[in-house]
Amino acid sequence: MKHQFDELRLDSVSRSFMNAEGQAVAALRGLALNIQRGEFIALLGPSGCGKSTALNCIAGLQPLTGGRIWLDDQRIDVLPPEKRGFGMVFQNYALFPHMSVLDNVGFGLKMRGVAKSEAARRAYEALQMVQLVGQEKKLPGQLSGGQQQRVAIARAIVIEPALVLMDEPLSNLDTKLRIEMRAEIRRIHSQLGRATIYVTHDQDEALSMADRIVVMREGTVQQVASPKEIYERPGNLHVARFMGYRNVAEFALEGMQGEGVAVSAHGVRLTGMPMAGFDSKRVSVAMRPEDLDRASPGAENSFDAQVLTVEYGGHDSLIRVKAAFGSLWARVTGDVAVGETICLRVPPSRTLVYDGETP
Repeated sequence: MKHQFDELRLDSVSRSFMNAEGQAVAALRGLALNIQRGEFIALLGPSGCGKSTALNCIAGLQPLTGGRIWLDDQRIDVLPPEKRGFGMVFQNYALFPHMSVLDNVGFGLKMRGVAKSEAARRAYEALQMVQLVGQEKKLPGQLSGGQQQRVAIARAIVIEPALVLMDEPLSNLDTKLRIEMRAEIRRIHSQLGRATIYVTHDQDEALSMADRIVVMREGTVQQVASPKEIYERPGNLHVARFMGYRNVAEFALEGMQGEGVAVSAHGVRLTGMPMAGFDSKRVSVAMRPEDLDRASPGAENSFDAQVLTVEYGGHDSLIRVKAAFGSLWARVTGDVAVGETICLRVPPSRTLVYDGETP
């Protein structure tokens, strides 16, 4: 298998399995995606959305029940995993506990028949890349979680793979290590110059690391876009909710307001950004808690709300409030008390309006 490629193409890739009742259940439905050399792609979504199934199908660990996978002009879904030449980093590291760090990293080379001296040299170079020189004689159990993850990455890249696959590689690490390892993984990706497909349920990981994000739900792709577009312009309400738009309320469409659109509900009138065309007068308005802030009465895009709960967070507080159009969350600074009526404002550019009622 070639060490470089111009394009990996997933052509309507599907994967189904039989449940206990003998019925076919789709875990992945018609995934179509083109990945270019050097890209960092994040498959993002909640548990059970199909993202790990997609990664396993690419790796050859699960067979397809529909579609094809191409590496440039070579069809690879018919090849066994070892013939695809991909490197994989698993969630649980999957290191051999009785082998030294150097032997763990060089294991894939040994299985490929690489000479012992050459395998040792390349394994040492991989350890240099992940900044683990000096740890090569230790056993995995003598390393920290972050160091074990680096060993797993070194083992994946030492074979000079055409593509690196990562399945929730940071989920077992604490917050500080996760943040540090994000930067390390991105650095290694840039140094290799090869494509990476990274599975995660963590929005911050995807936003901070990926060139493009593939948001998935129930086996289907909801949106493929840059982190900035996914964050600022979610393609639908499902994506919006997953990306932090916790507040969704039903409003009535009034009409265009400059570049925005005017909506109203229970005496509250807001201006927001249309996410697509509208087929009805019923719309759903989505807002992030952190985009709401306290304002003076009568301010543009403001409304009154009664404070129901307060969760103090140091720099700010997460509050639950009841407005005329429903309850919602907001992050505000300064003192606020349960039972208090406050005025909240959301910028029109951060008020997203989607066609149809809230599903």
